[in-house]
Amino acid sequence: MRGYKIEPSANLERAELKGANLAGANLKGANLKGANLERANLSHANLGDANLGDANLRWANLTGANLEGAKPWRGANLVRANLERAELKGANLTGANLERANLSYANLGDAQLAYANLGWANLTGANLEGANPWNGNLWGATLPNGKIFDPY
Repeated sequence: MRGYKIEPSANLERAELKGANLAGANLKGANLKGANLERANLSHANLGDANLGDANLRWANLTGANLEGAKPWRGANLVRANLERAELKGANLTGANLERANLSYANLGDAQLAYANLGWANLTGANLEGANPWNGNLWGATLPNGKIFDPY
């Protein structure tokens, strides 16, 4: 993390933060476009209104993180990320890859999920009220009611 300013509205475009401990960090409105946050600890961090386009958050810990209004997520890689109890209200997750992500008890109210990959994701207890999953992939996902999504 040497050389990076971790603060609200920080410009961390393409930053190399793999495995960084950013638990509780305030990155509201930060530019994280193309940043590598693989396996980073962002639990309880404030990423509200942040730009996460093309960011690598594979295996990242975002437990209880605030991502309300975060945008755009197109190209973001959240494969196997832990977003348990995360606040994603109104987040634009269009085109994000959330395959096998843990979104249990997350708030996805009014989130844009068009073209998002939620295959095999855990959505147990998640709030999806007003969310738009148009053309998204939910194959094998565990839905809020605990059932596995199977379109057949």
